[in-house]
Amino acid sequence: MLRYLARRLAFALLLVLVVSSGALLLTRLAPGDFATELFGAGATPQTIAADRARYGLDRPVLEQYGRWLWRAVRLDFGTSLLYRQPVGGLVRQRAVNTALLAVAALLLATFVGLPLGVVAGSRRAGLLPACIRGASLVLLSLPSMLTALLFVLIAARTGWFPIGGMTSIDVAGAGWAARARDLLWHLPVPVLALALPIAATLERLQAQATAEALAEPFVVAALARGVPWRRLIWRDLLRVAIRPVASIYGLVLAGLLSGSFVVEIVTSWPGLGRLMYDALKARDLYLVAGCAAAGSIFLAVGSVLSDLALAAADPRLRGE
Repeated sequence: MLRYLARRLAFALLLVLVVSSGALLLTRLAPGDFATELFGAGATPQTIAADRARYGLDRPVLEQYGRWLWRAVRLDFGTSLLYRQPVGGLVRQRAVNTALLAVAALLLATFVGLPLGVVAGSRRAGLLPACIRGASLVLLSLPSMLTALLFVLIAARTGWFPIGGMTSIDVAGAGWAARARDLLWHLPVPVLALALPIAATLERLQAQATAEALAEPFVVAALARGVPWRRLIWRDLLRVAIRPVASIYGLVLAGLLSGSFVVEIVTSWPGLGRLMYDALKARDLYLVAGCAAAGSIFLAVGSVLSDLALAAADPRLRGE
């Protein structure tokens, strides 16, 4: 197990390096830069040239990448050109917000999608399985932006929840209990926009896996021994049917992170997606690289958690 974790850690470090390097180089090689975006089309060439020299943007691409890479291997991703702050501090702050949103959405999607998948997969016909399948197909066909806009519209019309942001202005100096309640009040709109499509994905996967597991010989043998149907489905069969879902849990997490990019922008959630959008718009190449590195870390962690969940669900993998 230790050798396996060491290999996965090495892969994660390589993934972070490749993704952040690719993001930096693509941003650097694209037409324009931070100076041209900062001053706009009305600036004189002399002003843009002076600003590019001040930020080191006039240096060759390989030299600029080499300087960044030398700092990056020491976990120093440079200083944001847009915010004039260290990239590491900005990314860590926003990564916590994104992680909070992602964990809440993933928990909700798991506890909703998996049971509904078991119900839909264990029943061949009936109104309830048909409704579950229909709702899942609708949610899977809706883009993340449309789902987020729909929940923002519902919040605006009903006034039940804020339409955006993470905190209210009037709780800045309040106690921790008031801030926690305010945070919970802001969570439903972005969490539901993220969680429901993921829940639909998990439901479809779990339903297919449950239907396939029902054809296994041990199901007939268990029923012949008098094992109750409910116990067979929710204990014995679930252990077998959950393996395919556990194997792609890392990909589900990756989809969750890509969906959060749009949801964070629509709902004004101050996370990595919003920060990445601002960095791309301003052509802040160091901040773009830092956000890409944080996203790849999330993906690597999700992949490891997926493998560990699969090992926990399949005893045969624990002895490898």
